[in-house]
Order: sequence, then structure tokens, then C-alpha cells
Amino acid sequence: MAPGIVIAIDGPAASGKGTLARRLAARFDLAHLDTGKLYRATALGALEAGGDPADPAAAVKAAQNLDISRLTDPRLLHEDVARASSVVAAIPTVREALLQLQRDFARQPPAPAKGAVLDGRDIGTVVCPDADLKLFITAGAESRAARRAKELRQDDAAAIYDAVLQDMKERDARDSERRVAPLAVAPDAVTIDTTLLDADQVFEQASDLIARLCATRR
Repeated sequence: MAPGIVIAIDGPAASGKGTLARRLAARFDLAHLDTGKLYRATALGALEAGGDPADPAAAVKAAQNLDISRLTDPRLLHEDVARASSVVAAIPTVREALLQLQRDFARQPPAPAKGAVLDGRDIGTVVCPDADLKLFITAGAESRAARRAKELRQDDAAAIYDAVLQDMKERDARDSERRVAPLAVAPDAVTIDTTLLDADQVFEQASDLIARLCATRR
């Protein structure tokens, strides 16, 4: 494994990027940061403080006071927090407040990691435009909605496919159309469509790309 390697993984909700990032981190001794949870934690912080996540002042305050240990809070998986996170993520001052934290993680991952893998919406385009490898993980909206509905049912949540699909489409629109750091494919990213692939097939494809990259560094 080449030291200091940075892998950027972007994609829409429920595309499988988070699962892939975690598996790659374990396989290649990388530190992993799910940047989407930074925005979820910010949204949760604003909600807990009684603020409106759409209010820039309340959202920025929550971002500035973010405790990274909260990224393991199970409430971050709740759908109301997920919806609020895409709202706070569209606020330029919130993104600015969290940008340096993400870049510092990529440049100086916690020991003994040999590098970092970050997943989110704008890692390859904004956070780490000089990443060693950029992946864009995508899938059809219907496929992603089915996955998310299944996840919610496993957590005993009331998940209705049509409602999840509609929410997914609205979040996709917010993420892609926001003025600052929209969800987009970096020009030099490798796109993997997971619609017809299982997690193991995606993992093997991505692992092969990283192995080839590391071979060129020796």
C-alpha cells in the first residue's frame, strides 16, 4: 500500500458508496470518513438546539460546534435527519465550516492508517480534487429507493417504497442543483453503476483499481 494515498468516493444516496468505502478502508488499511454524517450531525445538532436546519445561522453554529464523536449516533440514520442534512448541506457557510475538517482528515489520517478514503457528494470535485483515485458510485433511483426501504424495514421503521422513492428524487435534486458544491462526477472519476451489481462485485472492481494504482507507486 502506497503511503499517504487518498481515495475519493462520491455518489447519490443509497448508491452503495458508504458500504464500499468502509470495506476498502479495512482492506487497504485506510482511515474512513463518511462526510455525509458530518452534515447529518450538523442537522441533528441544529434540531436538538431547537433551530431550523434551513436557517444559516443555526446550521453554521451547529457545524462549528460539531463533535466528531457524534458520527456514531444512531439517530443520524433517521429519515428526518437525512432530509435535514441535505438542507444544511446546501448552505455555503456550513460547507465552508466543515471543509477544512475533511481536508485535514485526508492529509493527516489518524494513525496507524496508511491513507484515507472519504465518501460523500463533493469529495472528488471540491474536498480532495487532487485525490489519487476518484470513484463515482451510482444506481437508478428505483433501485436505490428499494435498498433504502429495505434498510428502514430492518430497523423496524415504517418504510413505504413510493414515499422513499419520492424523497430520494427530491434529495437528488437538492444535491445536484445546489449552487455550492453540487453532486457531480469529477472529470477524472471512474464511474461504477451498481444497479445490477451486488456489493461484492463493486468491491472487487474498486479493489482492482486501487491495487493497480498502488502498483504504479512501487
